[in-house]
Amino acid sequence: MRLVATGMLVAMAALFIAARAIGPVHPVVGFIRAFAEAAMVGGLADWFAVTALFRHPLGLPIPHTAIIPRNKDRIAGTLAAFLRDNFLTPGVVARRMRRVDVAGAAGRWLANPPQGRGRIGTGASRLAADLLESLDQERLGGMVKGMVANRLHAIEIAPLFGQALTAAIASDRHVPLLDGMIRWAARILDSNEHLIREMVHARAGGIMRWTGLDETLANKIIAGLEKLIVDMAEDPDHPLRAKAEEGLATLAHDLQHKPELRAKVEAFKNEMLENQAFQSWTAGLWETSRAALLRAARDPERVMAGRLGDALKQFGETIQHDRRLADTINRFARRTAVGAAADYGDGIVKLVSETIKGWDAQTVTGRLENAVGKDLQYIRINGTLVGGLVGLTIHAVDTLL
Repeated sequence: MRLVATGMLVAMAALFIAARAIGPVHPVVGFIRAFAEAAMVGGLADWFAVTALFRHPLGLPIPHTAIIPRNKDRIAGTLAAFLRDNFLTPGVVARRMRRVDVAGAAGRWLANPPQGRGRIGTGASRLAADLLESLDQERLGGMVKGMVANRLHAIEIAPLFGQALTAAIASDRHVPLLDGMIRWAARILDSNEHLIREMVHARAGGIMRWTGLDETLANKIIAGLEKLIVDMAEDPDHPLRAKAEEGLATLAHDLQHKPELRAKVEAFKNEMLENQAFQSWTAGLWETSRAALLRAARDPERVMAGRLGDALKQFGETIQHDRRLADTINRFARRTAVGAAADYGDGIVKLVSETIKGWDAQTVTGRLENAVGKDLQYIRINGTLVGGLVGLTIHAVDTLL
């Protein structure tokens, strides 16, 4: 557009010179000359005004020209103040965030994700994958394992187990546990019958072994144990089941209130955390999680098509229909944005101000001119045309009078 505006100015100058050289050979020439003269003056005036914003016209140090380079620091301060007062104060952010339905937008996107990744999805996926791959695996894995271990060390698990067991007993969810213990006892007895026979044979006297009574006694013991296990499995009110339930209730109470047992559980937990096998397991868990994150980052469409995608779609539909959940999410987003403005708003403003102040005059001029230069060239074009029309009108009025 700069070439067009300059070309129009040159064309008006050439037209004015030609009309002046021809002379008053015809009344039309006077109108052409008036139009070209006024257009040339208007174009020159607007060229001077536009150029004076960014540099000295023709390199001459005319006062009040090169306005932007001379006032670069003041512009930076004014822009930073405008940004702070209108966008980055907690009050402004809070008012604007009240009109933003973050939960609704997230719910609609999750419930009906757009087909294809899109530019934002592709960029976010590539960024996430690059970040995961660029981070030091050993260091990041060590940080994750350290965080998990520290968290587990900080949690006293005995009361948690006790509370869980108490809740399970209250709602009869411990019954499958008892049934499992009974089945486990049946399998143990079935696979260790020979040990019982050996024990009875070793402790029986010579007469019993000679008469074969030790074998009979062993069979009776095994049969009695098998019947006891079957009775416990079939009778929910069996006395031994009641004793087992009583023992579980006592264990649940002791896990919560008995210091000696809590200390033993805590010591066992710490010993497990320090065990090399457990540490190897956490290392493998981190590698598995990292690989899953990389797969998800590289191919989010495949992930969204699986169970995770179904779960996210269901979550999106829930957000749209559960007003209380949506309000909670919006409140969290609003508080996060307000907190970010309060914590980092001044830093962002300072960064903007110092960045602009750090630019040299040529950089500021070039960037602003690239941003608004096209519109400024339209000003020159309009000035040339409007000036020509004004000159043509004045000449017409003079001719008529």
